[in-house]
Amino acid sequence: MTTAEQLIKRKEDKLAMLAPDATVLEAAQLMNERMIGSVLVVQQGTLAGIFTERDVMRRIVAEKRDPAKTRLSEVMTKQVACAAPHTPLDEVRVAMREKRIRHMPVIAEDGRTILGMISIGDLNKVNLQAQAETIRYLKQYMSVA
Repeated sequence: MTTAEQLIKRKEDKLAMLAPDATVLEAAQLMNERMIGSVLVVQQGTLAGIFTERDVMRRIVAEKRDPAKTRLSEVMTKQVACAAPHTPLDEVRVAMREKRIRHMPVIAEDGRTILGMISIGDLNKVNLQAQAETIRYLKQYMSVA
């Protein structure tokens, strides 16, 4: 069973991080540049929160706030669901489904160090690869039988 740490080691993504005093506009521009759906909010090397596309819709657009003047600390999600490095991907998927989230940071055993980020897209890609491998094995089996 693949773990969260194994998945993030295969990814070559650079984490998108901003300080709590960064503006929503800066976060949105970073997400657009990298074509990603979230930014980690980090203060003194520790995860302080996460800011996502959903936060933009609920806490900025719906509330008619100015993204150039609103600080991430005001609108970020502070209670962040995280995975430990040894967490199996099936557990990550279940947690994402139950919490209705699409991004989950992986935090080291020290509880401080951010190792990476897993998105629902990453999990879907792993699942697709596993299905393709199973199909390949079944085709080989059927051609021998």
